[in-house]
Amino acid sequence: MTDRGVDLSALPKEVRDQLAELDLELSEGDITQKGYEKKRTKLLAPYIIQTPVAPPQNDAQPPAPSSSSHAPAPAPAPANSSRYRERRSRRTHRNGGTRDDRYRSDIHTEAVQAALAKNKEEKMALPMPTKRRSTYVQSPIETRTPPDSSSGSEDETSARRQSSAAAPQPQVHPNLQSSDYWMNRSAQGSSTSSSASSTMSHGEAKPQAQSQPQPQYKPQYQPLYQPHHQPQQQQQPQQQPHRQPQEQSRASAVADMLAHSRIAPSENSAPPPDVTAVAPPSRGPRVDLPSNAVVRGMSRGHSRSSMMETADGVPVSSRVSTKIQQLLNTLKRPKRPPLSEFFTDDSEEIVQVPQPDPNTPRPEGRQIIPVKGEPLGVVSNWPPALQAALARWGATQGKSPALTALDITGKPLYTLTYGKLWSRSVKLAYTLLNKLGTKNEQILKPGDKVALVYPNSDPGMFWVAFYGCLLAEVIPVPIEVPLSRKDAGISQVGFLLGSCGVGLALTSEICLKGLPKTPTGEILQFKGWPRMKWVITDSKYLTKPSKDWQPHIPTANTDPAYIEYKASKEGTVVGVAVSKVAMLTHCQALTQACNYCEGETLVNVLDFKKDMGLWHGVLTAVMNRIHTISVPYAVMKACPLSWVQRVHMNKARVALVKCRDLHWAMMAHRDQRDVSLASLRMLIVADGANPWSVSSCDAFLNLFQSHGLKPEVICPCAASPEAMTVAIRRPGVPGAPLPARAILSMGGLSYGVIRVNTEDKNSALTVQDVGHVMPGALMCIVRPDGPPQLCKTDEIGEIIINSRAGGTMYYGLPGLTKNTFEVIPVNANGVPIGEIPFVRSGLLGFVGPGSLIFVVGKIEGLLMVSSRRHNADDLVATALAVEPVKTVYRGRIAVFPVTVFYDERVVIVAEQRPDASEEDSFQWMSRVLQAIDSIHQVGLYCLALVPANTLPKTPLGGIHISDTKQFFLDGNLHPCNILMCPHTCVTNLPKPRQKQPVGVGPASVMVGNLVAGKRIAQAVGRDLGMIEDQDLVRKHQYLTEALQWRAQTDPDHVLYVLLNAKGVTVGTATCVQLHKRAEKIAAALSEKSSINTGENVVLLYPPGIDLIAAFYGCLYAGCVPVNVRPPHPQNLAATLPTVRMIIDVSKAACILTTQNLMRILRSKEAAASVNIKTWPTVIDTDDLPRRRPPQIYKPPTAEMIAYLDFSVSTTGMLTGVKISHAAVSALCRSIKLQCELYSSRQIAICLDPYCGLGFVLWCLASVYSGHQSILIPPFELESSVSLWLSTLSQYRIRDTFCSYSVMELCTKGLGTQTDLLKARGVNLSCVRSCVVIAEERPRLALSQSFSKLFKDVGLSSRAVSTAFGSRVNLAICLQGTTGPDPCTVYVDMKSLRHDRVRLVERGAPQSLPLMESGKILPGVRVIIVNPETKGPLGDSHLGEIWVNSPHNASGYYTIYGEESLQADHFNTKLSFGDPHTLWARTGYLGFVKRTELLDASGDRHDALFVVGSLDETLELRGLRYHPTDIETSVSRAHRSIAESAVFTWTNLLVVVSELCGSEQDALDLVPLITNVVLEEHHLIVGVVVIVDPGVIPINSRGEKQRMHLRDSFLADQLDPIYVAYNM
Repeated sequence: MTDRGVDLSALPKEVRDQLAELDLELSEGDITQKGYEKKRTKLLAPYIIQTPVAPPQNDAQPPAPSSSSHAPAPAPAPANSSRYRERRSRRTHRNGGTRDDRYRSDIHTEAVQAALAKNKEEKMALPMPTKRRSTYVQSPIETRTPPDSSSGSEDETSARRQSSAAAPQPQVHPNLQSSDYWMNRSAQGSSTSSSASSTMSHGEAKPQAQSQPQPQYKPQYQPLYQPHHQPQQQQQPQQQPHRQPQEQSRASAVADMLAHSRIAPSENSAPPPDVTAVAPPSRGPRVDLPSNAVVRGMSRGHSRSSMMETADGVPVSSRVSTKIQQLLNTLKRPKRPPLSEFFTDDSEEIVQVPQPDPNTPRPEGRQIIPVKGEPLGVVSNWPPALQAALARWGATQGKSPALTALDITGKPLYTLTYGKLWSRSVKLAYTLLNKLGTKNEQILKPGDKVALVYPNSDPGMFWVAFYGCLLAEVIPVPIEVPLSRKDAGISQVGFLLGSCGVGLALTSEICLKGLPKTPTGEILQFKGWPRMKWVITDSKYLTKPSKDWQPHIPTANTDPAYIEYKASKEGTVVGVAVSKVAMLTHCQALTQACNYCEGETLVNVLDFKKDMGLWHGVLTAVMNRIHTISVPYAVMKACPLSWVQRVHMNKARVALVKCRDLHWAMMAHRDQRDVSLASLRMLIVADGANPWSVSSCDAFLNLFQSHGLKPEVICPCAASPEAMTVAIRRPGVPGAPLPARAILSMGGLSYGVIRVNTEDKNSALTVQDVGHVMPGALMCIVRPDGPPQLCKTDEIGEIIINSRAGGTMYYGLPGLTKNTFEVIPVNANGVPIGEIPFVRSGLLGFVGPGSLIFVVGKIEGLLMVSSRRHNADDLVATALAVEPVKTVYRGRIAVFPVTVFYDERVVIVAEQRPDASEEDSFQWMSRVLQAIDSIHQVGLYCLALVPANTLPKTPLGGIHISDTKQFFLDGNLHPCNILMCPHTCVTNLPKPRQKQPVGVGPASVMVGNLVAGKRIAQAVGRDLGMIEDQDLVRKHQYLTEALQWRAQTDPDHVLYVLLNAKGVTVGTATCVQLHKRAEKIAAALSEKSSINTGENVVLLYPPGIDLIAAFYGCLYAGCVPVNVRPPHPQNLAATLPTVRMIIDVSKAACILTTQNLMRILRSKEAAASVNIKTWPTVIDTDDLPRRRPPQIYKPPTAEMIAYLDFSVSTTGMLTGVKISHAAVSALCRSIKLQCELYSSRQIAICLDPYCGLGFVLWCLASVYSGHQSILIPPFELESSVSLWLSTLSQYRIRDTFCSYSVMELCTKGLGTQTDLLKARGVNLSCVRSCVVIAEERPRLALSQSFSKLFKDVGLSSRAVSTAFGSRVNLAICLQGTTGPDPCTVYVDMKSLRHDRVRLVERGAPQSLPLMESGKILPGVRVIIVNPETKGPLGDSHLGEIWVNSPHNASGYYTIYGEESLQADHFNTKLSFGDPHTLWARTGYLGFVKRTELLDASGDRHDALFVVGSLDETLELRGLRYHPTDIETSVSRAHRSIAESAVFTWTNLLVVVSELCGSEQDALDLVPLITNVVLEEHHLIVGVVVIVDPGVIPINSRGEKQRMHLRDSFLADQLDPIYVAYNM
């Protein structure tokens, strides 16, 4: 369309008016679309800026230099077309989205446009979240009625909520899909539709005239928040397309180069792969995946990520997601306020308190003097009580109309006269007091409380019930009609009824029929409600009193007359009790202030059950014999103009409305050209104290002045349930000047100070006065927090009132009452200013010139962020002034604070329209961020959009804020779009730790430790001892000799028993059988001429006895066995490459395997993932002929290599270590001593036998010690979970070894079936030790839950313990049969991040429980060392665990011989202390603590605690974090998180969580994960990735492979459900 280059705000006023008229005609249908466009083009023609259209350029040819610095982009859809669409939809859905303009303030909209225009140069570089299409299940647009924007409860269809349709994906024109387009799609800025600059490209490449080679596309990511101290850059961010690297720091130049180098388009400019389109990987069994063929170990000094990054932490990996790059670019710039000024360095304190800003505005005025209202006039004929007025009018003016009720179409339904009102009220009073019991005994006594449950459409019944109660002297408690058990806040209403002691509810017959019932027809017992008796008050059920019965009408006293309910900010509902005298005085004060006369007509649109609707429309009306016309909410929705028509038809003098009703009338006013509002002398605006009320009143006046509305009749007022009416503008004298407006600075307001805004009109708030204090009242302004100290004249505070016409207490809550209803203000010195008590009104405001009262907000809507105040209503107004409004419903937006990390954070939740696209929503959200940031100078923490009609509603259609907040915190909000911005708004993080250079010499450290009384952290296992008997030396020096010796001396002793899933023995091996099978295999190997002694042979077997035989066969033949996990037949693509890699790396001469696996290796499926033609020789050992080898090989020395142990570490490294014969025998001997193993013992093993200690226990230990091993392959548990436990019970096993995976399988699979196990006779009381074999920190929670669960079947709580091994030493700790039980300590997490160990009590905040990793094995020494300085540490430090033992591995098996690495990991010396011993570095961090327990030798026991792998630790903010701690916190955040993993990418923390719930929970997890990591670890999460269960890769030991996950994420291979980039 034509307004492509037009800035609409810059057009002359008359042209804008004509355009508006045109829009209106179109929306009315008075003009066709074609005619509209024609006229519009004609109007705009003179103002169009011609934009040059650049010819399309070929990729290969460099762009020509152009005079303008931006390439033109396709214009956004014109602002007016969207406005036209919105308008049109508003007309068709009259009953629907019509509350929209309630918040619309032209002043505000301009401010927002200007604020956004300020940012228009810096295009938003926010990466859009990635979302799987199915996640966002939209409500379909059904029957063309949008969910009603006022969200009324009457006509909502729950069906709409349940039906769902996935939003279709927009078709993109293929030519547009250049890589640039693809990037910019996610980097879309926030082009402001009101400015000509919106034709500027969204960060497209700038034409460049330089000759030096440049990356061809260099997208501009402007900073999200320009720091305030860079004015030059801010004014001309576009003028310097390529700053020279000298201007930037070198590092960021490199960063930018690397960041953008991958974006250069390929030949055909295909878009990068869409993350959302990858097929989900079928997850087979757990798999070991090395990241790439890096086989050597890594130097411990660097973290694992150093492989992927250049020196300054910038990735060189070409697979980085563009979105992450964008995110980093938004974070590279400094944030406001600059952090350095905010923090004082105090390493122990968590939170840094911001330093006060010297420029903060402070109040300077004198102390305020209380403001007095005019005296309450004494009129002789004022009644002594309100009931007396009713009695008088009932008797003398019986025919006079009291109330007219309207039906749903807005036509009068019935009129209640004063006579009828009186007679019915008397009947009801009589019935209540005399006729409720069965035998006429009195159920209600005067002073009892009664609930009034009447719908808004039935004012007549309510009036009768209310006055009936007053006449019977029972206390009415009006409440809303409960519609279902799940109503928002329903249980809180129950709390109110309970605290007031209500047991009886009055209602009408129709209402009773509509209440939810149980299947038996009784009324539901609502949640939290006391038991209720329901009484119908329709006339036919009332008894006429006897002639002599008259209601007792005493003079008004201080007893409660009625109780009005009030919902607080936290959602609790309390009852404000109003005394009889206060009720009467309030009516008198209102009569005087509003100048009510007898017989006037009043139109009431407000809720008549409480507040202004009750005070004016029910109480004061009766006092003055006014005729009230009640317009219910349902009528307003059907016919928004109905109240104006009523004023016109009934010549009403007073109307009682809210801003919403003014808007509705304006929206619909063209339907009625001939209404007149000339009769009104007072238009009372009940919410005139709101920030958007000014523009509502102005707009209404502008429109209806031509219909006779006089400017002076608009009377805003301020009121609260506690203080009742605080102030009201008196009806003005015609022709008198209207009161002034206050234009205040938002910045000043946030510090509670009044400053007239002069310079920056964008951050101004315009407020209108609410008139003067009520007659007979005294008013002060006090500080809202702390003691009630009087404010200064230029300070904003809470309004407090002393008056006879106010609430008296919160019924039944004396403590709260004292703080609210009995406040005595104090002066600056803290001295009370008098005796008289004031009531807190909950309103924030100040006294302006001429004692006019101004209200700027409510205490309830106050958000205190970093000690500045913001008003929720102001934030709502700003958010809703952001175009395009078509994204959200105006009336349905909630702003509330959540406390995260010691400060309040602002959260905005809005309902999204069903037709809003993903891009629209995201753009709207990012612009709201900018607008709120510029106008209010506060960062948003979270902005969430939820599907239409899903937020909890209040009875009159607003959003129930406290329930919404609760949903948000519980993870039940189910947003369809979410944007978290913790980086900008969390400014109180502790200062990052600066690591001090180590300038201290070794001697000083030693002395320092001695002086501090710290011991050097080391621990020793008991002595291995010497073997006396030479025969035993021979037997035990080599395992081959041990096996031969056993085959001779005890041939039929069963060494191994293998079980299947049914628990049946499927294989056994005696000493001689094993020896013979090994001989057969050795013979087969020696027959192959290609295989020489000392060559490597790969063993490829499922867990079983074949594997053991093949191992000894290799040793007999003099080959070196390499044990490899076989590929999984169902998942060859993932598992076979690892097998291939180990075979290639180990240079294996041959493969020993079974027939079955041999077929797989040569199958077509295998050929798809590896080259099957190049396998080494494959020998199938299933049917070998019975032959003996020529001789059994005996190694010349024990230092020769016995076998190679290959394993994939958690960091994805494939490492092979060499284990010598000496190490094998030392290790077996050590285990034999620790576990007391000998021939008559039986142990059960449920472990994978492929590497580490699992392999040692499965294959080696039995042959050495002679005990019997019962082998249970872990995969059998998948089909029979109880196999392991029933085997323990059946064989009465005392010692068993398992893995965490097995333990977890039992805990999850059998946790609920312990009774069933008991019934089957499973008894675990025989188990003395159950050792978990692992190379990680002990999983305490899992071990404890396992112990607790199976305690019922006899498992001892002391049985479960853990072992610890690493690559350099396969077994360092193993809980033996002797020695003290493993101990648990609690350490302080804050200290641990600083590498210090501070023990705390159990349950201390920030404490982490750690379990000892088992007893140190005989012959093993460990010491704790600083990994950087290599000096020994004291026992209060966390350091690397170094180990010295005869069974250390001999080194890495490397092809190229990495000597330096070898020396570093296997033969290292301390830098001081004991410089001679050779140590091996385990690569794990831990500490040693001396416990109170005694070990076998009677010394105090030193316990070793493993904290985590050094390679896996995350260095963030100068502190050391262990991923498992963060993951534990994340898994607790929401019930739908199955598993999670964290890693860092550059300096961003990425959290990946598996979602086990429904996909609609996916977005709920994002804020909860961010909150919990911030609260517990003081870290800001950069990216949250929600994936399907089973996506996080886990290795065979059950450890997460975080580095693989990281690589998959960066290569966009995860197929995530949702990726959120936290700003």
